[in-house]
Amino acid sequence: MNRINGFFDFFIPRQCPACNKKLLNNETAICSECFASIKFVEIERLKSEFERKFLSSKIISGFTSLYVFEKDKTVQSFIHSIKYNKRFLNALFLGKFIGEKLKSEIKNWNVDYLVPVPLHQLRKAERGFNQSKYITKGISKETDIKVRNNILRRVKYTETQTNLSLTEREKNITNAFKVRYERSIQNKSFLLVDDVITTGATIRECGKVLLDAGANKIYACSAAIAE
Repeated sequence: MNRINGFFDFFIPRQCPACNKKLLNNETAICSECFASIKFVEIERLKSEFERKFLSSKIISGFTSLYVFEKDKTVQSFIHSIKYNKRFLNALFLGKFIGEKLKSEIKNWNVDYLVPVPLHQLRKAERGFNQSKYITKGISKETDIKVRNNILRRVKYTETQTNLSLTEREKNITNAFKVRYERSIQNKSFLLVDDVITTGATIRECGKVLLDAGANKIYACSAAIAE
């Protein structure tokens, strides 16, 4: 792999999405210095986030994440490089790392399938791909849990959630998803995967339609959590 990286770097040097420095042969998607600066989520923070965002709705049975999403910091730069610069291989790298670090927790949930949070077709056309789909593929490679890309469909084109209040987010995302192939959902458990979870509104809505369609339990995983 180092030889391959070195060959391609000769023609098109790879750059770290956070600091723009040239990546070394042994650096896959981000430089070692920036990678070391990323803030991992502590267990107590995860418990607090689950209680605050998911406990009362009784839709999501368990939740995990790897990083803290901090404005103008490495994780934001890395995820934005995926979403807006079409670096889908970075999403695959991120998913594999999530799968490696969180494998035991995910395996303990005994989920039947991994499900990426879908993008609306218009949004997908804008970006060229769904970043959550590639993160999910990476997790699948490490956990050996199959991915189901086709059971959730985003039928409502929604404005970005970034600048909306909690109430506005809930309203914005209501009825945004529909389930396909209901027979294959019956009594199955699913792990929903997204890049960043902020209020949890999108994940709750996805979980709700899956439960309404006959799913057993719904869990959630993200690359990062944000306030």
